[in-house]
Amino acid sequence: MKLNKIAAVLAFIIGGMAVFAGTKVVILHEPVDYYVISWLPVYNLTMGILTVVVTSVLLWQDRPIAPKLALATLAAHSTVYIILQTAYHQVVAGESLRAMTVRTVTWVVIVGILIVDQHFLRKA
Repeated sequence: MKLNKIAAVLAFIIGGMAVFAGTKVVILHEPVDYYVISWLPVYNLTMGILTVVVTSVLLWQDRPIAPKLALATLAAHSTVYIILQTAYHQVVAGESLRAMTVRTVTWVVIVGILIVDQHFLRKA
């Protein structure tokens, strides 16, 4: 199995998790027992949908734009994580920080897989 397929599966899984969690809060309005920053579930749902519908598909198809989208996704999640840790440090729920940490670390792994695939394995 090519590494881009592994990256695509990881992206699909982490995106699907965001869609599942985001749908419960944004669309179904299920109550949670912690404070939710109003824009964060919308961001998570949007990024999850984009990941499942666009990025994971393009990664699977090994399209040239896919690594750029993966890097952009990592940058977006990293930026949101930094914002949560700085501007919202006093109010952000631990659950939100843990979820964003998992997303960010997963995208670091995905981008790392793509770097290895593009720069080391394909040159061999």
